[in-house]
Amino acid sequence: MTAKRIGRANTVLLDCVYRCETLSGFTPLCASFAAPSAARRDTADHQGDFVPASGVTSGRWAAPGRINLIGEHTDYNEGFVLPYALPHRTVVAARRRPDRTWRVRSDAAPDSVELTPDDLAPGRVAGWAAYVAGVIWALTDAGHGVPGADLDISSNVPVGAGLSSSAALECAVLTALCDLGDLDIATVDRPQIARRAENAYVGVPCGVMDQAASILCRAGHALFLDCRSLATDHIPLDLARFGLTVLVIDTRAEHRHVGNEYADRQRSCELAARTLGIASLRDVHDLDAALSVLPDEVTRRRARHVVTENARVWNVVDLLRDQRPRDIGPELTASHVSLRDDYEVTIPELDLAVDVALDSGAYGARMTGGGFGGCVIALVDTEAVDPVRHAVVAAFGRAGMRTPNVFEAAASAGAARID
Repeated sequence: MTAKRIGRANTVLLDCVYRCETLSGFTPLCASFAAPSAARRDTADHQGDFVPASGVTSGRWAAPGRINLIGEHTDYNEGFVLPYALPHRTVVAARRRPDRTWRVRSDAAPDSVELTPDDLAPGRVAGWAAYVAGVIWALTDAGHGVPGADLDISSNVPVGAGLSSSAALECAVLTALCDLGDLDIATVDRPQIARRAENAYVGVPCGVMDQAASILCRAGHALFLDCRSLATDHIPLDLARFGLTVLVIDTRAEHRHVGNEYADRQRSCELAARTLGIASLRDVHDLDAALSVLPDEVTRRRARHVVTENARVWNVVDLLRDQRPRDIGPELTASHVSLRDDYEVTIPELDLAVDVALDSGAYGARMTGGGFGGCVIALVDTEAVDPVRHAVVAAFGRAGMRTPNVFEAAASAGAARID
């Protein structure tokens, strides 16, 4: 496999290696669901006396949040991402009920919520319980017989930090209900069900990256995801073997200007693709030529970030496959610079965390997630974890910013039954 790479000068372009059929070892991820048959819908309405063949009537299931190692704002441009699962998890203790009622309690909310089939229409449930109702609705709408259940939810995935706490909730509930109902849904097909819950029920227009990471990731690996074909590959990320650690710096900064700013960037990317006569910016093969015909400087900057970020994902994948994890550091930092200067989604807290981590010896650092708040990741020697942590906390204090939450994050496994 050969591909041109885009270097720091942003002058070299990706080749047609982007086509998923050239990606050896990739596994297709189902992108759509057929309409359920009348028989299956009838089954969904008569679940009270069903006993699963597996014999599972209660247990605990967990699904992780995620870190996106690299590949930011590429997902809705049909590009490439490289997330991995956090050790932080949402846990659902579930027990099957004989009726079609779902009683849901969260340790983060004072009151429990009771759901019935009448509550499953989109828009009927709001707040955190909408993510649970959305999963039940998406399963039912796909023709699966969802058993009633008591669901007790707890989580240590930081909320509002850009670490996909919502996907962890959806995927933990989904995994529990699949086992309780003995539902015949391949693991590789489950991320799209969870995504549909968030898109069509909750109303959040996210891509499939978060749900795919929460369900499909393997311990010690990152998930290489093609957001057009939904093909996946598992890339080794056993950093401890090399004496390395990823530090997550949750700035605890409130997200600013999120709604309109995200929409503006997506529109800029769509405008760039239309102007160039291509389906998406991943189809750009000559960056300089593309930039020369785009109508304004803002559109040019947005397009440059997406094209070069896709190249950085490939570069990181190649380096990890070659067992050179320290060498991914400059790619991480270049990603942050592009997000700061071309995509303009960083804030002072994110920039400060990156600068201090680099000054304290990190091999690379960048914001992760959508931006305008959230987290930074820094690749450091394990022996440097405490010095970097202390330097970042001290710098935030001097700047009058909230004390950040700094923790280590190894690549962990995806959703599963834990007992």
